[in-house]
Amino acid sequence: AVAGMHAHLADQSVADWQAVLTEVQRLDQVGVGPVGYCGVSMGCGLGIPLIAAEPRIRAAVLGLLGVYGLAEEAARVTVPVRFLMQWDDRPVPRDQALALFDALASPQKTLHANPGGHGDVPPFEMESAARFLTRHLT
Repeated sequence: AVAGMHAHLADQSVADWQAVLTEVQRLDQVGVGPVGYCGVSMGCGLGIPLIAAEPRIRAAVLGLLGVYGLAEEAARVTVPVRFLMQWDDRPVPRDQALALFDALASPQKTLHANPGGHGDVPPFEMESAARFLTRHLT
């Protein structure tokens, strides 16, 4: 069910997000340049198809999701990735999260696992994720 939902939503959202990105980059105060993506949980499920399809995205923070039908698209993700998982995540079994991390084709990927449940990502991880994106986009 999760795989079907992600596929359905990604089919609708990839083109929409690409159009939004194009319009945002037309703004004088933004302009063209490298783009980062940060999405966990559902944001990861929607982000992987987008990252696989969008060459302007140069780095990503993903996680809190399992492989659930995303292996093929994850195999097309080659940008640097920081992957977050919670060791005691009930909605996302550990083996599914590790399988998604393994499926990512990026030669520059890191796995950050912390104790706690799905919503318990420590604040320092998100601060570190912001530094990761800054490092890869500047």
